[in-house]
Amino acid sequence: MIRRLRTREPEPVACVRLPAAKAAEPAPAVLRVRQLACGPRHRDVLTGIDFGVEPGEVVGIVGPNGAGKSTLLRTLGGLLRPRQGRVLVNGEALHAMSPRRRARLVAMVGQDDQPPADLCAGEVVALGRTPYLPPWGAGSPAERRAVGEALAAVDLDGFAERPVRRMSGGERQRVLLARALAQASPLLLLDEPTNHLDITHRLALLDLVRGLDRTVVVALHDLTLADRYCDRVLVVHDGSASDPRPPREALSSEVLATVFGVRAARVRHPETGATHLLLEPNSEAAG
Repeated sequence: MIRRLRTREPEPVACVRLPAAKAAEPAPAVLRVRQLACGPRHRDVLTGIDFGVEPGEVVGIVGPNGAGKSTLLRTLGGLLRPRQGRVLVNGEALHAMSPRRRARLVAMVGQDDQPPADLCAGEVVALGRTPYLPPWGAGSPAERRAVGEALAAVDLDGFAERPVRRMSGGERQRVLLARALAQASPLLLLDEPTNHLDITHRLALLDLVRGLDRTVVVALHDLTLADRYCDRVLVVHDGSASDPRPPREALSSEVLATVFGVRAARVRHPETGATHLLLEPNSEAAG
């Protein structure tokens, strides 16, 4: 079940609720990446990538700009064909699947994705239901309910009829996430999903992602968010990637100094007691 983005108290809505019966959501996916080499056209950006993601895990991908985070995600999503190796979802080779089968297993929000400006928000989200519809089929009440639930989950209640062209960048980003949620795929791939979001919605969105009963792989530019929200983190650097490890290990002081040229310390919040990653420029590296 999709949880609501918790940023404010929900406003009462006068409507007739549809019956609660619905198809069971799929179990979180198992992702396996085997000796993957990937890149655009005839160039390997990353080689020797080999890792697994367990059902229900949130695994982060971090790395310097241009290191290949988006290339890896696009390959995991089937948008780029592996130059070598395989991507397996629930034991099936991703690139041998039909587009419909792949869309039922994997949903992706790309970093540069833009919803069509001539559509309303609800129409964009409804595109996520396409893999489940017969050719030329109209959406059933259950499909419309899935769209409404997805919009509510990202704090866009009442936006179904809002034209995309009248929405802010952050609202458009949340519409794209709602489309991916409506797709109900057991594997969710997110490339910089917090871009264009204010701090409130940035934290709320990642809280939502943490609460999903899905396997999630997410590329994040903000290392502090990766440290806080990911079960494990994979560091992309110098044409390869580390094994996914717990954030405290993957984002150690040594790794951050070597890969990002920053100094890191972990500090304890005075009220909650939770530890947080604190980053500073490495003056020696800068010099």
